[in-house]
Order: sequence, then structure tokens, then C-alpha cells
Amino acid sequence: MIDFEEILPADRVRAGVPARSMKAALEEASECLAAHDPAINARRLLEGLLNRERLGSTGLGEGVAIPHCRFDRCRTPVACLLRTQTAIEFDAPDGVGVDLFFVLAVPPGEQNAHIAILGTLARMFDDSGNLAALRAATDDRSLFDALHRQLALAQQT
Repeated sequence: MIDFEEILPADRVRAGVPARSMKAALEEASECLAAHDPAINARRLLEGLLNRERLGSTGLGEGVAIPHCRFDRCRTPVACLLRTQTAIEFDAPDGVGVDLFFVLAVPPGEQNAHIAILGTLARMFDDSGNLAALRAATDDRSLFDALHRQLALAQQT
């Protein structure tokens, strides 16, 4: 079972982020992750995330994206969750703008963990009730709580 509270603690969840572009959202996430881990350089992480997006959008549809990359400065998988104030164009398959960003950085040698994390996230984000609960959260803490309840349920299936 994946310990999402270790990967994404409460201090890396942001509701109401004012970013208005994909780059601004990824920059916010990179700075958030770097602020909590001195080994992470925000600029290098942003470059890794943008390079991954150039390979193909990580937008899932229904306003959700999981920008992710392998990052050599991570010792363990780390994540940040952002909910932006407005939806951002993200080249998602359904053409809908993204307001929920689960940004993930994983060490290069952690391929199995990377795939397991993405699989759990995809199951969790595939439920419209889960998306509604995330969007209804009024602050960082309620967004964190809603996400972790849903992740625990997604790992039981």
C-alpha cells in the first residue's frame, strides 16, 4: 500500500492558487516542493515537468492533470496538490481546462512506485464524486482531508 501522507503531507496542498497558465501552475508546484526539500531545485524540477509535458499532456480530462517526472534530486516520491482559482488550458483529451493538479516527482530508480502511484491516482480521479468533493473543499486542510480519504478508498479497490 502506498503511503500518500508521506508523499503528499498537508503542507503541500494548496486550494485557490491564482495561476493562470500551465507554466505558472507547474512553477507554483515546483516552488512548493523545493520549499520542503532542500535537495530539490525548483527551476530544475520545473524544467523536468515541462520536458515531460512536451512528450504529451498529462491532462486526464474532467479538469484533472497529473504532471509528473523522474527527478534525480528526490530521495523518495514527492507530490504537491494544487486547485487553481480558474481552469487552465492544459491540452487535456476532452479539451476541458484543468483546475486540479497532482504534481509528482519520483527518483529515477522508482519505476514500480511511479506506476503504482499513477494507477491509484487515475482510479481516484476517475470518480466524478471524488472530483466534486475536491472542488467543494474550502481551504487547504479540507482539500487535503478530501484527497486522502479518496486515496485510501482507491487503494482498497
